[in-house]
Amino acid sequence: MTLFGAIEAGGTKFVCGIGSAEHGSRATAVIPTRTPDETFAAVAAFFASQRALGPLAGIGIGSFGPIDIAGDSATFGQILSTPKSAWQGIDMIARTRAFAATPIALDTDVNAAALAEARAAGAGITQLAYVTVGTGIGVGLVSHGRTVQGLAHPEMGHILPRRHAAHGDFAGICPFHGDCLEGLASGPAIQAAWGLSASSLPLDHTFWQVQADYLAQLCVTLLLGLAPQRIVLGGGVMRQERLFPLIRARTAALLAGYFHPARDAADLASIIVPPACTEAPGLQGSYLLAAQAAARDIGQR
Repeated sequence: MTLFGAIEAGGTKFVCGIGSAEHGSRATAVIPTRTPDETFAAVAAFFASQRALGPLAGIGIGSFGPIDIAGDSATFGQILSTPKSAWQGIDMIARTRAFAATPIALDTDVNAAALAEARAAGAGITQLAYVTVGTGIGVGLVSHGRTVQGLAHPEMGHILPRRHAAHGDFAGICPFHGDCLEGLASGPAIQAAWGLSASSLPLDHTFWQVQADYLAQLCVTLLLGLAPQRIVLGGGVMRQERLFPLIRARTAALLAGYFHPARDAADLASIIVPPACTEAPGLQGSYLLAAQAAARDIGQR
């Protein structure tokens, strides 16, 4: 079996693996995101400790952002303007190349997850959006097998939604925009607004309708702007499965019958869905990125 390395680089933790998208992981490690030096020392130690498994054909990195993923850019591979100030300017590819002499591919963590979810969805799904709702909110897009990027990668966690009246004067927590989607509906925003995490809030709390409204606004924007056949909602907050029917119902209400393929919540049951991957989609997608890097390397020889 051809082995690949995967690094799902998140703002809270790095998940590293050795394996493949087809066969899953042979070894994994979860590493808290500390300083860049500390974190990458632990990442390098993990890969060194697993050398007995065999050589790696490539390594894929699905990274938190914003990150420069434009191959012709002078800052390609670098973390850009992030609230994690110690990581700003860190070159993720160079840091990985320091301990691994193998082809390396880089994309955003949500694009990597979208790749994996598109693969799991099957050939009939050619346009897919993956949304993570956790420490931040990010959106990855896949169209006909390729992740979507232009001037930069999508940053739809920072769109400006209509504020819910029940949020009162809550200012939002985004250091750049205050009450953007991430500033109102990410995990830390939930804690700041309501004093508890989503998993701790009672079932009759106003939070559930507020959160469903914000995420429904995102789903409406995705459906009307990009018309994905599937919107996968993942991340820690979306482990609260009761949000799914609330989001579908609110999305249908906001669409108001205008968008023919999604006229009601029943239509949206097969469009707005939880992750299908059996392993973390960001890790699975990083294996796919690694395989792409290996294939490009072979093609260039």
